[in-house]
Amino acid sequence: MSQGDSQRTNWYGYDRAFVSNLQRLVEREDRAALAELRRGLGRPTGATVGMYRYVVPYLPPDAETWDVSPYFLVAPLFALHQLSWPGAEGKRETNFGASFSQMATGESASVEKRFTALLNAEPEELGEHLRHAVSLFKAHEAPVDWFQLPSDVRGWDHPERYVQRRWARMYWRASSNDNPDDNDDTITR
Repeated sequence: MSQGDSQRTNWYGYDRAFVSNLQRLVEREDRAALAELRRGLGRPTGATVGMYRYVVPYLPPDAETWDVSPYFLVAPLFALHQLSWPGAEGKRETNFGASFSQMATGESASVEKRFTALLNAEPEELGEHLRHAVSLFKAHEAPVDWFQLPSDVRGWDHPERYVQRRWARMYWRASSNDNPDDNDDTITR
């Protein structure tokens, strides 16, 4: 399957089913499953075989490795910190930028530095940056839009950097009293 074919896959439905299943693990208080997923933190895609039973059933049958790596990245992050934005499953007004903004209250300089480093992360560095961010979110009880994250990870290396621009808009819009239309949403490497 070419990258173009994969872009025609309706990932939204797969992403929703995947994250809904992760949330059911929490509802059932399945600590063993969450521990198995956490073992995947910092590991390459598919390296933690114990994750397969919680990830593979939610993949499109013809998906390529690069297509599914967001699921193998997001599942252990979710197992680390399950707090979601209220109502996030139905709206797309929250993302990692909004999570960082919520956490920035009182610590904006250090949070902004970490956020900027994340926005500048190369695709191969993204997992490490997300892991550190989610650890911070957990410590500060900041929610994450888990329904949006797989899609954002999938689009991270898009040449137009639309994911990074959306995250930047949400971060600086929420953390400033300025007119959101005046914020510069360009990110440089």
